[in-house]
Amino acid sequence: MSLKKVQKDVEEWTSQFNVQYWQPHEILARLMEETGELAREINHKYGPKKKKESEDAKDLSDEMADIIFTLGCLANSLNVDLDEAWERVMDKCYKRDSQRYERKK
Repeated sequence: MSLKKVQKDVEEWTSQFNVQYWQPHEILARLMEETGELAREINHKYGPKKKKESEDAKDLSDEMADIIFTLGCLANSLNVDLDEAWERVMDKCYKRDSQRYERKK
């Protein structure tokens, strides 16, 4: 699925509400909240801090998807084309960072 599709899906869902998008700083706060939830799950699964018996495990992929949805909200609210931005960042990876890391032999 392209990022354009993600942004379209977010746009369609949010368009049903009177306030379609929160202010950018509010969306950013939500993005940090969602990122914290992913961090917490990763820490429980791979780190030293294990869940309490009373806590339910959350699916890592669901937590990642929450981040993507929220990022789609932020991009849409700011009129950012994530497909174009993605192309620029990948171009940067292949040019600027091409010799940065040790390659497989």
